[in-house]
Amino acid sequence: MLEPIILCSVALIAVALYGFYSKKHMIKMIISIEILINAANILIVTFGAYRVPGYVELLPQSLAILSISSAGGVTAVALALILAVYRVYGTVDVRKLRRLRG
Repeated sequence: MLEPIILCSVALIAVALYGFYSKKHMIKMIISIEILINAANILIVTFGAYRVPGYVELLPQSLAILSISSAGGVTAVALALILAVYRVYGTVDVRKLRRLRG
């Protein structure tokens, strides 16, 4: 029962890494980071649930809840920064913003 959940989480990690490294749009990069965080939370809770048969540990679940709440705050700040960058430069494309250095 453990293998399908791990396989799903690894697939989510692969999708998130592909999305982060291949996309140049900042909002798509933020979404990829969120998918990566959620995949890591799935792994944390899964390993905590299957460590001892018949017993569910509370520490991995607590870590996942803390991670979800902090990821929400980080995403809100990142979206606010992206909005400020869009207002100043008129684009959220990372390639175009890199050319502005300098």
